[in-house]
Amino acid sequence: QVQLVESGGGLVQAGGSLRLSCAVSGRTSFSNYAMAWFRQGLGKEREFVAGIWWNGGTNYADSVKGRFTISRDSAVKTVLLQMNSLKLDDTAVYYCATHRTPWSIASMRKNEYAYWGQGTQVTVSS
Repeated sequence: QVQLVESGGGLVQAGGSLRLSCAVSGRTSFSNYAMAWFRQGLGKEREFVAGIWWNGGTNYADSVKGRFTISRDSAVKTVLLQMNSLKLDDTAVYYCATHRTPWSIASMRKNEYAYWGQGTQVTVSS
């Protein structure tokens, strides 16, 4: 059974930084699957934030480009999201997800992801 567990969320002032971590278990050939971070603000749709492809390529939502960095440590089956220069609009529950098919890019479409974590809250204050 594939499980994803996020950690690292919390309360931070605008302009500050946080690093989110997503530990994956039960997924054989972890590095062959694209991974992504999504977020969902209160009353909003869940939206794509950042993705890392099976081959290490990355893509980002325009709203976080230049501020967020996604990376993968295949040795410990973990995906990280380094978030810098945080803004009030970054407040949301952040979810990590693993793509349903191997050798894929990190799509921005939610329905292409098979497994999700429970989410971690990020709150940015003024």
